[in-house]
Amino acid sequence: MQKKFEDCVKTMLEIIGENPNREGLIKTPNRVFKAYEFLTSGYTQNVKEILNNALFESSNNEMVLVRDIEFYSLCEHHLLPFFGRAHVAY
Repeated sequence: MQKKFEDCVKTMLEIIGENPNREGLIKTPNRVFKAYEFLTSGYTQNVKEILNNALFESSNNEMVLVRDIEFYSLCEHHLLPFFGRAHVAY
């Protein structure tokens, strides 16, 4: 799968008029693969392992606020990365 992905990146570079074999671009297909691997890593993670038994019953009736949760993702329309911080209250 990685080779196929990297070949596609090389083809994209050629289509836009770049030489994928020039010094600055030789490792670009691998870099792009690693970036997309990171940006989509959540799809293969196990939710139970991430939560690690963090869910529990509580009689507390006050609001809980979690701030500055970093997130990274891909725009499904353009396949471009975006990132930010989320705040959740419950």
